[in-house]
Amino acid sequence: MATPRTRRRGTELAEAILRAAATELAETGYPGLTMERVAQRAGTNKNAIYRRWPNRAALGVAAYRHLAADTLDPPDTGSLREDALALLRAINCGQTSPAARVLRGLLTGVGDEPQLREQLHRHAVESGTKPWLAIVERAVARGEASPRARRPRVATVALDLLRHEFLTRGLTTVDDAVLVELVDEVYLPLVGA
Repeated sequence: MATPRTRRRGTELAEAILRAAATELAETGYPGLTMERVAQRAGTNKNAIYRRWPNRAALGVAAYRHLAADTLDPPDTGSLREDALALLRAINCGQTSPAARVLRGLLTGVGDEPQLREQLHRHAVESGTKPWLAIVERAVARGEASPRARRPRVATVALDLLRHEFLTRGLTTVDDAVLVELVDEVYLPLVGA
């Protein structure tokens, strides 16, 4: 479990701490995250962690951002419908990933930390918006979508509807038929040229 202690500084040490914290979050969730265990796993001491993150909530948010650093690559099938379905399917499958489980635990755990909750929200919005804007931009260029679809709230409405399904039904994945319905009955009519 513990990484041997070696003299590391700067980015190298910060990366080791974030990897250790992300692993702890994935294994034990936010309630089990402790500075002691992260320090032990990273092969450093608690002071090195506290110099960078003032508390476990801040460390948890930073570790999640590190874990979820890879954003979804926007598909390019040549069709807005197929691109939107591919994105929704990838997101739907990703809800059972370690990063998604960590995010759900953090959202519950940092409820009394409004600044950290806002950071999590902002990260989720930013990482979720980019691929949708990319597929919409290509669809506008092909004449499949209206230029008004470039607005983030419009471009991401299918994602928002999927999140609504997760939240209101208490699910981590939905049936593919629901994804098709979201795209065909709501998204395409909304963004269509």
